[in-house]
Amino acid sequence: MKRLFIAVILIACICIPAVAEEKACSENLLENAPYNDEKMGKRKLVDEDHLLLMQIALKPGQALPEHKANANVHFIVLEGEVTIDLAGKVFVAKTGDLVPVEYKTLMNISNKSEENTTFVVLKTPSPGQMEK
Repeated sequence: MKRLFIAVILIACICIPAVAEEKACSENLLENAPYNDEKMGKRKLVDEDHLLLMQIALKPGQALPEHKANANVHFIVLEGEVTIDLAGKVFVAKTGDLVPVEYKTLMNISNKSEENTTFVVLKTPSPGQMEK
């Protein structure tokens, strides 16, 4: 049931804007994950005032730069596992996990596993709207 809920949210976030703009809704987040041999892979899926939806792809040993959450953030791990440090609280999130992150929380996210990992990042509202 949890996976169905996650799938419905992702479909709604990607397909509703696509339908409104008369685009095909055919993006497969697992087949087209933005892996990069040199650094963290990323791409924007939705960029609107009320929502920024991005996909991050990490190969083993890769990490995001340490930073503070610039919006209300949720991660959904699509494949693999990531080690997450939220202001000193360290844990591993695996496929299917939903991780909330409060605005301005200091975080580190890394792939310490032997497998590729990809996850989506939902930011609400879009970071540009947080300071308005």
